[in-house]
Amino acid sequence: MKISLSPVSPFDFTLSAGIFSDGDKHIRRFEGGTFWQVVTISSGLVLIHVNSVGTIDSPRLVVELISDRKIDQYDKSEAERIVSSLLNLKLDLKPFYRIAKRDEVMSKMVKKLKGLKSPLALTPFEALIDSIIEQQISLKVAHGLQVKFIKAFGESLNVGGELYYAYPAPKSLGAASLQELRECGLSLRKSEYIREISSRIAQRKLDLDKYRNYDDLQAAIRELDGIRGIGVWTAEMTLVRGMGKLDALPADDLGLRRIMSHYYFGDRNISSGEARDVAKKWGQWKGLASFYLVMAAIKDVQL
Repeated sequence: MKISLSPVSPFDFTLSAGIFSDGDKHIRRFEGGTFWQVVTISSGLVLIHVNSVGTIDSPRLVVELISDRKIDQYDKSEAERIVSSLLNLKLDLKPFYRIAKRDEVMSKMVKKLKGLKSPLALTPFEALIDSIIEQQISLKVAHGLQVKFIKAFGESLNVGGELYYAYPAPKSLGAASLQELRECGLSLRKSEYIREISSRIAQRKLDLDKYRNYDDLQAAIRELDGIRGIGVWTAEMTLVRGMGKLDALPADDLGLRRIMSHYYFGDRNISSGEARDVAKKWGQWKGLASFYLVMAAIKDVQL
């Protein structure tokens, strides 16, 4: 079954999905103009293949749904919602671009990266667990651990003799032993954090979705920071990547500070306070602006 989606323009599918170019082909990847990932819907697993058939200013996507069972209209509607959220298709970049004009550097950057939207995790839970895994290690190492982790605990879908893996559910991780988690390369502490948080969510003792409705971002960060295993940086990353709270800025992220230093401070070491001072220019779009900086560094954008 195929569906057609019309993102809010502008939208550069190749640029936005390109962040997954180095992804594992059995989990999530962008290659040859196609983005694919297994997603979990209420009736089971579905492999989505997404291609662009439009332009940056008149974007249109075609999504193919592949499963080991018949896909009905309810599945189709649910998949539309998931793909739209995953690729942030409803995000209107134009207000951000107007704000960016206040900042000479960001103004140049958005012109170079026109149509870039920040993808979201499928759920706040996924964003939180990924952020815990990424704590205090390089992204390259973290991504390797995440691949092992997903293949060890995620459900799989057989398509044409190939297995594709969905992100593990809270129930699965809450029931895992510390040894099983550590066999994925996770430290003892991170294994404890992941199992404890997953168990609380599976037992409905912790509701991450409620933070979507928080207007006070700092209150959400404080509450999350009070949970064992979650610090301020992890809370901010979860809010940005898992809930689309684009006013959050993970200023304690050393990698982001290095990138900000390159574009704003001549590559000298900067503090989180200096990073936050620069971010004041971006208003409610701090998280999105920081994503533009990261992508500019990946693409080696010269201003």
